[in-house]
Amino acid sequence: MNASPHSISIVIPVYQGERTLASVIDEILPMAQPTVTPEGNEFVVVEVLLVYDNGPDQSDRVMRELEQTNEIVRNVWLSRNFGQHAATLAGMASSGGDWIVTLDEDGQHDPSEISTMLDSALRQRADVVYAKPTNEAPHGFFRNTASKTAKWVLTKVFGNPNAPEYQSYRLVLGSIGRSVAAYSGSGVYLDVAMGWVASKIVTSPAVLRDEGDRTSGYSLTRLISHFRRMVVSSGTRGLRLVTGLGVVIAVIGLIMALFVLIERLMGAVDAEGWASIIVVLLLTSGAILFSLGIIAEYIGVNVNMAMGKPPYLITSDPANGPLNRPRRRS
Repeated sequence: MNASPHSISIVIPVYQGERTLASVIDEILPMAQPTVTPEGNEFVVVEVLLVYDNGPDQSDRVMRELEQTNEIVRNVWLSRNFGQHAATLAGMASSGGDWIVTLDEDGQHDPSEISTMLDSALRQRADVVYAKPTNEAPHGFFRNTASKTAKWVLTKVFGNPNAPEYQSYRLVLGSIGRSVAAYSGSGVYLDVAMGWVASKIVTSPAVLRDEGDRTSGYSLTRLISHFRRMVVSSGTRGLRLVTGLGVVIAVIGLIMALFVLIERLMGAVDAEGWASIIVVLLLTSGAILFSLGIIAEYIGVNVNMAMGKPPYLITSDPANGPLNRPRRRS
């Protein structure tokens, strides 16, 4: 008796995919038929979930056309713009496959590499597989450097060993993805949340393709927001760093106090001394404000969760109007 092929749900968050989305779907469609991986594992793409994140272009029009002409395409509509990670969670929650693949709308990720990612998952018995780029990401020097620096900080300072592997091109065990989508609160970083429950996370080599002339949806503000969420979601080490910073400042203050005392006993202290006082005040006040900022981030996440703020809200197609009820005929 032959085993049934692995069923795969593909989740694509859509923000500005008007020009690229159709070609991405065209590349996926051949896998709607049973496909065999290089290592002999059979799979089939049973659904492609396009999650509309209320972007600035006419992606919604393209999504409707794709859903009407392709049986495996299903559209998921969000009530407003929640961001890429929230849109991905909404797609995961709506999926039904044995595995979930998440990829971008811009064509940068090659769908044909799903085969090797599935092989990696089955060979290594992994719950999550990240596509590991074998080439430099085509984002430009500033964004690539910022990304590498942020991941280094998360690994070395905040103790997150999986941070260097984070990519939006992932293969996730369906039960893991849907569970994370169900319990993740507002402000939780998707990849950090998966690391809480996944027994094994591995990588699979992949080539990143050029985005073309498409304008990136990641501004400096968005990138900083992603980094902030990763830090806060990575646990309470940030709060422990605040404690460490306080100890360091206290030690510096003690050393400076001893220095001033010795200088005074030796009669070498100037009467003014305002420069030293200003330096100390700036140093301590800066440390205090920085610490309060970190604490406020943690409090903010907890307040949002306590108030029941949802990470996303799925609604009906906005083109159909509220409740999608036909008008009464007179």
